[in-house]
Order: sequence, then C-alpha cells, then structure tokens
Amino acid sequence: MNGNSSPPRLLFPVLLLATGFRSTMTTGDNNLPLCKESDYYYEYTDCNSRGSRWRVAVPHIPGNCIGLPDPVNGTSCSFSCGAGQFLDMKEQLCKNCIAGTYSLGTGIEFNEWDTLPSGFVNSGIAQDTSAKESTENCTMSKWTPQGDFIASNNDECTAVLMYAVNLKQSGKVSFEYLYPDTGIYFEFFVQNDQCQSTDNENKWMRRTESNQWNHHAANHNFVITGNVLFKERNCTNTEIRMQVNLNRGNNVLYWRTTRLSLDTKVPKPVLIRYILITGVAYTSECFPCKPGTFNRKLGSSHCDICPRNTYSPRGATSCLSCHVDQYSEPGSGKCNQRPLCSDKDYFSTHTPCDSEGKTQMTYKWIEPKRCSEDMKGAVKLPVTGIKKPCKPCNPGFSQLNGTGCYPCPFGFYSDGSDVCTKCAVGTEPVLGFEYKWWNTLPKNMNSSCFSGMDRDCGGISGWEVAGDHVHSTAAVADNNYLALTMTVLGFRPPQSAAMNEDNSEVARITFVFEMLCSADCEFSFRVGPTTENTRTVEIWTGLKDKQSYTYIIRRSTPLAFVWTFQRIDSFEESQIYPSDVAKIYSINVTNVIGGVASYCGPCALESTSSGSSCVTCNPGQYVNKEVSKCEACPPNTHLKAHHYVGKESCIPCGPGTQSNLNHTLCYNDCRFMYQVGHKSWEYDFKLLSQITSFTSEPRFTPKGVRFFHHFNISLCGNQGRKLASCVDNVTLDDAIDEDQGFAKSITSYICQSTLVPSDLVGFRTVLSSHPINLADHLIGVTIQTKLDNITAAADLFPKERNRALPDIIFFFRSTESTQTCKNGRASTVRLRCNPTNVGSGTISVPKKCQEGTCDGCTFHFLWKTAEACPLCSKSDYHEIVGACLNGIQKITYVWWEPKLCKGGVALPEQKVTTCKTIDFFLKIGIISGIITAILLIATTCYFYKKNRKLEYKYSKLMMNANAKDGELPAVDSCAIMEGEDMEDDLIFMNKKSLFGKIKSIAVKRTPDGFDCVPLKSSSGSAVMEM
Repeated sequence: MNGNSSPPRLLFPVLLLATGFRSTMTTGDNNLPLCKESDYYYEYTDCNSRGSRWRVAVPHIPGNCIGLPDPVNGTSCSFSCGAGQFLDMKEQLCKNCIAGTYSLGTGIEFNEWDTLPSGFVNSGIAQDTSAKESTENCTMSKWTPQGDFIASNNDECTAVLMYAVNLKQSGKVSFEYLYPDTGIYFEFFVQNDQCQSTDNENKWMRRTESNQWNHHAANHNFVITGNVLFKERNCTNTEIRMQVNLNRGNNVLYWRTTRLSLDTKVPKPVLIRYILITGVAYTSECFPCKPGTFNRKLGSSHCDICPRNTYSPRGATSCLSCHVDQYSEPGSGKCNQRPLCSDKDYFSTHTPCDSEGKTQMTYKWIEPKRCSEDMKGAVKLPVTGIKKPCKPCNPGFSQLNGTGCYPCPFGFYSDGSDVCTKCAVGTEPVLGFEYKWWNTLPKNMNSSCFSGMDRDCGGISGWEVAGDHVHSTAAVADNNYLALTMTVLGFRPPQSAAMNEDNSEVARITFVFEMLCSADCEFSFRVGPTTENTRTVEIWTGLKDKQSYTYIIRRSTPLAFVWTFQRIDSFEESQIYPSDVAKIYSINVTNVIGGVASYCGPCALESTSSGSSCVTCNPGQYVNKEVSKCEACPPNTHLKAHHYVGKESCIPCGPGTQSNLNHTLCYNDCRFMYQVGHKSWEYDFKLLSQITSFTSEPRFTPKGVRFFHHFNISLCGNQGRKLASCVDNVTLDDAIDEDQGFAKSITSYICQSTLVPSDLVGFRTVLSSHPINLADHLIGVTIQTKLDNITAAADLFPKERNRALPDIIFFFRSTESTQTCKNGRASTVRLRCNPTNVGSGTISVPKKCQEGTCDGCTFHFLWKTAEACPLCSKSDYHEIVGACLNGIQKITYVWWEPKLCKGGVALPEQKVTTCKTIDFFLKIGIISGIITAILLIATTCYFYKKNRKLEYKYSKLMMNANAKDGELPAVDSCAIMEGEDMEDDLIFMNKKSLFGKIKSIAVKRTPDGFDCVPLKSSSGSAVMEM
C-alpha cells in the first residue's frame, strides 16, 4: 500500500494529558532533559462546536523529556492543503513536496496490494445465510491481494470488501477495476452513518471490454449524490471513470461480488488496482514514489511510470536504464536478464501484393524484443522467402492494373477475377462481404492487442494475414487479448425480398475457424453497436478442428464484430505458448449496406416510364424467375426467410399447423384433430394460447446456493406471434441499447431464465439471468413421438394405466446454434388430458432430467390440463333405461367413467316415455298355474306307463292259471315264451327315460329276492333262470 491514511483522531483529553504531563514533569522531576523536536510530534485535537481546534505536542515516549511546547490555536477545521503539498505542523503552513515524493492533499489512495491495507475489512459470506453448512464453507471466499491489484472470489459465495472513512469535508471516491466476466455479479455502493444505502438497480458495475481497465477519463461517469447513483455519457473519449460523491461525515464503501454463473466454466474474478478517496483531511507528510515510478518536480501530486527497459527504486527522481543484456517492462522496479533468442521469439508474415501481383513470407521479432540474438547459441531470423503470386481478390472485388483489389460499383458483381460484370436485366446485386482470401486486411477490418495492464502490446498487431487465412500473432505475453474487428454500416435485404415482420432475421454472418492450442486457450466472438461496446456471443476453448459458426442478425443498425484470442487466462505476463494460434479462413456477411456483390439474383420487375426496375414483393410472395413477377405462396406454406426466388421458397407447413395471413410462418390455431378408423377426436386449446409460466424444483450449487429454472411458454394461436419473454435484470451493460436489439432479453415461443430468490444476502428482488431461446419455430403438432428428427420419448413421462387417449405433442426448434447445439435447440410440449387439472393445469419436466433436458439441446415438457382433453362426442356417454313404473319409463344419459373429454357435445336431457304394466299378483298366479300344469302332465305320464306294465304282467299270470294247486309255477312263468315280442321290453329296460328310472326303483322281485331277467338259450329260445 502507498496510501495517505487519515491521521489518528485525538480527543480533547489528549490536550489535558499533554498539559498536565508537562506541568507534572516540570514540578516533579527537574533531572530530565529538555525535549528536542525529535522527541515529539504535533497533532490537532478534535474540532469543537465552533469549528476550531488546538495544536498540541505529543511525545513519542512519555516521560523521556520535559519542556514540551505549549498548545496553540490550530487551523480551522475546514483548512486543507492542495495536491502536491503537505501541512508543516510546526509552522501550520502548506509546503510543496520535494522531488521523488507526492501528496494528494485531502486524498488517500491505495495502489499497492501485497497485503490488505489497514482499515479494510474483508469477509466471505454465504448467499443463503439460513444454511449453516453453506455459511461455514464461505468463510475463506474473500478478496485476495495479488501485488498490483486485489482479486475477488469466483465461487458461489459473496465476497465483501469494506472500507470506512470519516470525511472532514465533502469528497469523492474513484477506483479502477477489471470486470471481464458477467458470470460474477459486481456491485459497489455506499452507506452513511445512518446505514442508508444506495441500494438500487444501478449499483451494478458495467462489464469491461477486451481486458481493459475501467478508470479515470470516462465514457460513463457514475456519480452518487447523497444516495442516488446516475450515469453520464461522454462521447469525446472511450475510457470509463468510476466516481462517487461522498458526504461529510462517516461513509462506508462496499465492493461486493457474487458468482451466479451456473455452468461448469469458472468465471474470471473482478480486479481492483487503484482506489482514491478525497475529502479525508490534511496530510502532514509526502509519500515517496513506489518502485518503477518517479517524479522530478516539486509539488507533484503523482508519480510517472518508468518506460520499458528502465527501472527505478522507491522515491526516485528519474529512471535508470537497464544494461544491454537486460530488459524490463514499463513500471518495473528492477531489470531482468535477457534470454537467448529461440524460434518462439519470432513470427512469419506475408508482405502486401506488389505491382507484379506477388508476395513473399518474411520473419519478424516479436515486439517488444526481450531476447538476445548476439549471445552464443541464440537463433537468428530466417531468410525471407521467395516471391509467390498473390491470392485472387475476394468475391465482389477486382484487380486494377495489378495494384490491389477494389470493390465493384453498385449494379456490378465479380467472383474475384479481373473484371466486374454488370447485372443483367431482371436481376439485382446481392450485397454482402465474403472474405476468403487474405492478402491484406479489408478496409473495414483492423487488428489490435491488449495486455490488460498497459492497454497495448508495444504497438504490435494482434492478427496477421497469411494468404488463405488470417491468424493470431505471437504477441508479447500469453495473456494478451488479440482482437480482430470488422464494422458494417447496416443491413438491408435485397429489393425484391418481402418484408417479414414475423421473422426477425435481417442478415447473418458465417465464419470458418480453427484453433491449434496446447494450453487452455480461448477464442470468443463478440457483437455490439460499436467496437467499444460489444457482448460475448460464443466462446470456444482448447483445441478445435476446422469448423463454421453462424450468427443471426436481427437488427438493421450498424454493427461491430470482434474476434478475440487469448492463450492463457492468467494475471502473470509470461510467454510459454507463443505457437498456440487461432485461424480464421473465411467470413461471409449477407445483406450488408454498402457491401459488394459476388452474384446477381432474380428480381420482380415493374414497368415505368424510364424502363423496368426491381420492386419489392408483398409479404408471402416469391419471385417467379421465369416471368420476373411476384406470386403468392400456395395455401398452408410459408416463405422461408431470405429465400424469395422460385416456388421452392415456399415451405409446406408441418402436421397440425397452418400458415398465417402473410405466409411468413406456420402456427397452430389452438385446434387439433386425429382419426383412428371411423372414430375421430377433436381438441380445442384456446385457453392455453396465453403465456404460461412455471418454475422447476429448486437446484443447488456446490456451495449450497439455491436457484430455479423459470420457463415461459406461448403455445398456440395469436397468428403465430411469439409472446414468451425472458430477461436478464442484473447485468449493467448500459452501452448495449435495448432498442438496438442487444439487451439481454429473449422473445420466443419457449424461453428459459435462471432465478435466484430475493431472500439471498444483499439482493432486494428476485434476480433473473441467463435467458435462453428454446423455441422460435413450430415444426408441427401430432400424436407421434418423432418429427423432423426430434424425438419425444414416451418413457420420459410414463402414462398411467388405462389411459387410452394419446398425448398431443408440439414440436419446436430454435434457429440459434451454439457450440454445444450446432443445429440449434429443440423443444417438445406434451399435452396430456387430466380432467382434475382445470384451467392452465400443471407443467413439469422429466424426473430423470430435472434441468428439462437430458442432452442440453432438446427440452421436454409435460402439460397436464383438462384443456388437453378432446371435445366430447356421442361416443363419450351412454344411456340407462329405467323400469316401467305406473306407465312411465325414464331414459337417463351419463358419461363413461372416467370422463376424458370436455366441451363439445352436451349431455342429452333425460327422456320420459309411457309404457304398459301387468298386475303383480296376476303375474304370480299365471306363473304358479304354469308350474302346476307341468307337474300334473308329468305325473299323468308316469302312472300311464306304470299301469300298462301291470296289465301286461297280469295277463301272463292268467295264462298259467291251469297249473296244479300247491305247485310252484313253471320256471318259465316269468320268462318270455317263444314267439313273444320282447323288443319293447328290451328297449324299455335298456333305454331308461325319466319315468323308466322311477320304474326301476319299484320293480317287483321274485319271492326269493331275485330279479327276473330274460335269457336266451343257444338255440334261440328264451329261458328264464333264477
């Protein structure tokens, strides 16, 4: 630290102590020596109510001497010296600082961070203080001194750097900071002695650009007056001053950082290297210049930095040159030994095309040159290569007398050859920029290098052309930012292209690149309204094969595109990986105002008095190139964005969708129907046409920070307008104008944002960040689980048993590609009939994919609601016919259970009809009579058969009546005589009917207990045997 800290305040008892001590010593001990000026120092007492104070002498060691000077009236409390001066307490006059020293007058500064300066309080706290474990895990997450600066934390804890100061008069505070990554939220605010804070939405710091420090001489001047923070725009320069007005009295300054980035990449910390506070009080001494700085004038308020290859000790009045075999960086306090030059210390470059149309490869030392080529073993620069023919001009340019490439005038086109060709009648130039040959950097492109600390890299270029590509240079250090910038004046589609209000795409930029890295290098693509105000669109790290990336441009205003490359993310300036390189092979930007044409496309002609000219087609019309006329797209097709030539430009709508009135997109009108056999189901989702939101289950970071994923869905209707919107309400990026389409907000059919609850430490409202576009194009609506290579797996949302109705699935795509999702994201919304969920119902994500996606690119949602049930039809109810009571019969209609329909056909009213009835007892009598008659008939038949058999046997007995008295009947008395018909008896005995079975029970036996059975002899005579 090199700070002018406020002198310790001395209360009024110090005056009493000094005078009392002096009188005591004078009367009590006359043997002590008289005090010399070196034995004491002067100090002011506190100001009284009249604004006056006393100057008193305070001994360094009490009791060592006698005879201290008497107290005298001091300067007024509002008195102070100017910058470059100090207050001589003996004479109470301001005097100039000597050479090699400086003062800030009433200021105090902090610019050395080897340790935490005195007066600062450094703490780490958990965002959710209710979790004891999280609070304990954050105790070490603090700001860390790093020598030239102090660095914040980069985890999910909140790091607070605090400094309390008492001002004798109104003052200011300003500081320099580096804030490269919005994954960390950085805020600064002031509290007064009533703990009133400037806690408002504008306390968030603006992100810095290209590793540049935001400091004095501002583009935006943030000023706090009382408790109000506001900002001013200054268009005359490009740097930023952070300046805050402070009131007299106690002021507590807070620098607070919190990581709310939920991805795996660790964000870069916030750095603060210089803090200046004015209005503190007087300063009674000047401070020496720190090593690496100097001043040679009296009354200096600052010290100058020593240039490169020089150094200075503390308190220097000039800089000393390093020895020829040594080097130093600007602001160094010592020199370093030069190493031997190696092949890592130079780079190759191509010379511009000469008058002969040739170029050659040359080699240059990396500047500033740190190595020595004169020492033994050092490498020399290679010999310049032979001349080779230059690459051709880029499309839309032509060579003029071999002196270079020049753009073709409007109405002409070129493929890069020598001649520009005029567009034919019925065609128009398609303007843009297509850079694929790199003899020189195009006029609308430039390269630069930023080291972070010095804001330049010794004047070297960040990128070099190499014929078929442009590549990053070796630079001074591996942590340098190498920037390649391209600016365009604006964008406009070709004349014949119809305006498409439903598709926000105006143009697109596509580039092909490659990364050859052995370390964890980083290549980023940034977009913004100016080169100073851009935001990061995509970042690639590590080794990357040759690939392309496309960014969709949605505004016609001027834009700046910036490609940056950094070999390592480190605070130390070293050169270990100079061979790591990023290459860009081609850049293609479409529909550029002021661009050039590589070809001419067909247009629609209109006859005028001066001839034919190209005209703009109406929305939903394409150019018929056969007749050069505008024609409307067929029904249920939409015109593909920026493809307006030929009928093939009209794309058929997907299943379950239809084109809007302008044929600019396909949408679902909140109705759907499908058919199986002869049965069909109709659906009406009109109550789901408005924006519906839901929040996922809470998630936690490793440090225990609680967050949620919030989704907004605009499902159908509204002529396909996108209504769902997600925003970032935290990051202060005021230079990116929302009206120009660069504010961090998303409007689409489905979007996602991350919410951090308002009960976290230090935040007043819910924080919404990281908005993501999940769906800006409806593919189709169907009951199938796969459409256009998007799969909505059924096992993500298992069905309940006995659920016969299929789910209705909406398939969406997002046209914005990312590094992970090269073909863009996709989303499916599965509508499931659930009569118990009335109204908008409930939305959920798969249980096994709590983020809503299992692969990071395709999101799945289940929407249970009664509105997803089909419209009721006649097959959804049945009738129940009641009994005929008193001549009245009722027919009632009821729904089949469970009822899985809504609206549609209404349930019919109950029907009442007349009917005829019979008396109950009459019915009983008739039934009883029928039963009795059946029994009587059966009994009669039985006894009729019985009587016939008895008669037969009786007649046989009478035939044997001539037998003698007292003798037994002949053995054949029970037998059948010869000639008798026994077939009936045999049949009777063998085929027993019901009556036969009854008869067999009562058959009569012989006196001795044996049954009589008919037998036949061998001669065929019937014989009866006992």
